[in-house]
Amino acid sequence: MDRKALIREYKESRRPMGVFRVLNTASGKAFVGASVDVPSMLNRVRTQLRLGGHPNRALQRDWNALGADAFTFEVLDTLTPPDDRPDYDPADDLRVLEALWLDRLSPYDERGYNARPKGSA
Repeated sequence: MDRKALIREYKESRRPMGVFRVLNTASGKAFVGASVDVPSMLNRVRTQLRLGGHPNRALQRDWNALGADAFTFEVLDTLTPPDDRPDYDPADDLRVLEALWLDRLSPYDERGYNARPKGSA
């Protein structure tokens, strides 16, 4: 297959959507997020951390102090779009899936890097 065909195939392929976690293995703290393209998002997070530009300051600070070897990147859950709905918008389903994982893991305060949802204690 030529280069243009490979690029076209990649662009037309469905990327895994879902929820991911960045885990600090030294402290057990975690950052949980969701994306319509989890592999790309995990690559982006790794790059931001490596370059010192991740928007979560606490996560970036721990990365700088402990190094890359103290962190793991994992997919927690995936969302499969329905085949019968070509106009499917996964935004609401991703929010629900992310909320379920945030509720399950509670990556807030001393347990994680996520900000608590507004209105929760």
